[in-house]
Amino acid sequence: MRLEEIRTAEAAFHMPTYGRQPVALVRGEGCRLWDTGGREYLDFVSGIAVMSVGHSHPKVVGAISEQAAALTHVSNLYYTEPQVRLAARLHGLLGWGKTFFANSGAEANECAIKLARRWGGGEPRIEVVSALGSFHGRTIATLAATGQPAKHAAFAPLPPEFRHVPYGDLRALDSAVGEHTSAVLLEVVQGEGGVVPAPPEYLRAARRLCDERGALLIFDEVQTGLGRTGRWFAFEHAGVTPDIVTLAKALGGGLPISACIARDDVAAAFRPGDHATTFGGGPVVCFAACAVLDVIESEHLVENAREMGERLVAALRARACPGVVEVRGLGLLIGVELAGDWAAAIVEAAREDGLLVNSPTPSVLRLAPPLVVSAAEIDRAAGLLADLIERRGEEES
Repeated sequence: MRLEEIRTAEAAFHMPTYGRQPVALVRGEGCRLWDTGGREYLDFVSGIAVMSVGHSHPKVVGAISEQAAALTHVSNLYYTEPQVRLAARLHGLLGWGKTFFANSGAEANECAIKLARRWGGGEPRIEVVSALGSFHGRTIATLAATGQPAKHAAFAPLPPEFRHVPYGDLRALDSAVGEHTSAVLLEVVQGEGGVVPAPPEYLRAARRLCDERGALLIFDEVQTGLGRTGRWFAFEHAGVTPDIVTLAKALGGGLPISACIARDDVAAAFRPGDHATTFGGGPVVCFAACAVLDVIESEHLVENAREMGERLVAALRARACPGVVEVRGLGLLIGVELAGDWAAAIVEAAREDGLLVNSPTPSVLRLAPPLVVSAAEIDRAAGLLADLIERRGEEES
């Protein structure tokens, strides 16, 4: 189908929940994508930090094909080897924990919230403290946990057992965590909030407060986990270990899978029937996820994320564009804060020049290429973006 045919069909048959860019993509390879017209793009969105090993990696494609030909789905009424193998792999990466598999980041966070309540024993310890600017999902509970009031308005009233404090503000966190708190839920880097890393001392203080007051510390690593930040887990940068960590985006190589991993004594709070999913942890997605982890390890992509992230930040800072306020982030999750609310214009101009980026806020560009990105691709993207921002900055000044 041609682009206009697809857009017409979408308007007729799909709920109007997305503000899409005028591109229909049909094929991908590594860090490249092609649209219906055959045009090539350099992908610095990665399906929103999903395609960590690049598009159509042959080892992941082979794993999907192999497992689909053998067994696609049986539900969680039965054991399957791929699920157990993947849980063991994640335990090995963390050095601790038991896993519940689901299908999305929101579902992993729902699991974490339910587990915290179960562990806390219910009333009165049912509150969850999270941060302003955070994003934890779009289900009712995870939306309530999300610290973005503009996203709440259309669905109010939301569950009241969620308290929001300024991100990075230790005094506010200290005041909020009390006898009714079951958990503190934080992102190590706020991705949708504008790519804002937490100060390491803030995460360490959160760990100390939770220990002192009997609450669990949950890190939402849906966007940052599995190598994106130049470490397997972003919390490793601060030397802080949570009680629960949630993963999703990068885990399945483009297939829908997420994980809620809790330390053993916390996981033991769940009993059969407390939580479940029909599709979570199916054979195909778990086998694909094992292949993704194999590729990240064998191709040294955690190290590449760190090196290429440093290269990208250095290249953008070196230009000292008048339109750039700050370049920040960890590894290959980079935010470029602009001097005005014209990120959408840069996204459009970059797309016209063959580079895909996105803007989580009106003044911030988010750069999250696949972890397989090369130095040449980093240099091309940095040069193109710097030119576009510089021109726009001069126009605005």
